[in-house]
Amino acid sequence: MEGRGVARGKRTAADLGAYLCFEDEAGQVLRPPKGRTWAPVGVRPVVTVRGRGSGRVNMAGVLAFRDGERPHLFYRLHVYHGRKGEPRTFSWKDYRDLIVATHHHLGAPLVWCWDNLNVHLAGQLANFAAENADWLRIVQLPAYAPELKPIEAVWPI
Repeated sequence: MEGRGVARGKRTAADLGAYLCFEDEAGQVLRPPKGRTWAPVGVRPVVTVRGRGSGRVNMAGVLAFRDGERPHLFYRLHVYHGRKGEPRTFSWKDYRDLIVATHHHLGAPLVWCWDNLNVHLAGQLANFAAENADWLRIVQLPAYAPELKPIEAVWPI
C-alpha cells in the first residue's frame, strides 16, 4: 500500500497516466424510521406490519478522475435481508471485484483512495494490490476526512 495523502496519489496518477479513484460506502435501512397513520377521533388506529422490517441496502461507490476527461461513477449494491448466515455488508472480495470492474471498464491504471475501514485494511486486499502493482496503487486517507473525498458529495445527507 502506498503512503498517505491525496497529493501523493495525484502525482502517482499523473506519472502513470492513471485514474484517481475515490471510494466510499453508504447504507440505508429498509424500514422507515417512524411509522405514521391516522384514525377518526376516539378510534384507536391499527397498523398491520408484515415481517420484522429488518434489512439494509449498502452501496459502495467510486468516482474516477483523469485530467482532460469527464469523471466516471461506478457503484455496487449489497442487499442484506436479515437471513441467517447472510453477510451483512461488503466483504474484501466485493471490494476487490469493484476495483477490477473499474479497471476493466476504464482500461487504465488506477490510484485507489479510500479510508481506513477495517475491510479496506484486510490482508487479502493488500496482497491483491501487491499482485497487481502494475496497474493498481492504493492510498489510505486519514480516518475521517470527508473534504478529501469527492465521492462523499454523491451520498445524500
